[in-house]
Amino acid sequence: MEASPNDRLHFGVMAFGCDHYNRRCQIRAPCCNEVFSCRHCHNESTSTLRNIYDRHELVRQDVKQVICSVCDTEQPVAQVCTNCGVNMGEYFCDICKFYDDNTAKEQFHCDDCGICRVGGRENFFHCKKCGSCYAIGLRNNHRCVEDSMRHHCPICYEYLFDSLKDTTVMKCGHTMHFECYHEMLKRDKFCCPICSRSVIDMSKTWQRMDEEIEATSMPSDYRDKKVWILCNDCNDTTEVNFHIIGQKCGHCRSYNTRAIGPPVLPQ
Repeated sequence: MEASPNDRLHFGVMAFGCDHYNRRCQIRAPCCNEVFSCRHCHNESTSTLRNIYDRHELVRQDVKQVICSVCDTEQPVAQVCTNCGVNMGEYFCDICKFYDDNTAKEQFHCDDCGICRVGGRENFFHCKKCGSCYAIGLRNNHRCVEDSMRHHCPICYEYLFDSLKDTTVMKCGHTMHFECYHEMLKRDKFCCPICSRSVIDMSKTWQRMDEEIEATSMPSDYRDKKVWILCNDCNDTTEVNFHIIGQKCGHCRSYNTRAIGPPVLPQ
């Protein structure tokens, strides 16, 4: 019995594709004229080239031709194959030239980002200053840093804006991969790698340092010396008593400080 148009439209859903996406087409990369399953496959392939002058990334919006994985027909970008009628992606974006059968990701195109995102449009908003989509819970609840997502993760150095991995916004407003952030905390690193601000509440740690300093007397040669410090948390500059354990900011009471001069006796 001949398959109905609807059966043909959805033939082989989730049965074709690559490690990145389930889809029923391949793309012809306009930059090198080679055929790949998706742009990530292209970028991974070119990143391993020995000749650094041949390394390049595919611009998704530049794709003009796709090849149907069911009937092997090459054709201009469209959702439905012009030859066999199969739907080449249950989700399709004609701006990003993007296909994906796994609609459980709740893909949507953000005009401000200029690319497709996942997670459902209703769950995200676009922060124009930060330059990216963030979860609704961060609306009016994060420190804005201009174009904070258009940078590389400070830990793994992967570009954040179109990364497939989850990202997180730290208290300082800088961003990094969610897994990189937690790996950093596991290694007892509690400062932003970009601006050095504390990324979690350190008040209990500062209290323990208060107690340790009170119980630790300095040698007489250093007891009365003072030092100028810059606080990484509030950017205040103050002169404080020098102590080998740490210097406490006189403004915000943080020990996340650094000396900007040698310890000296007061005049």
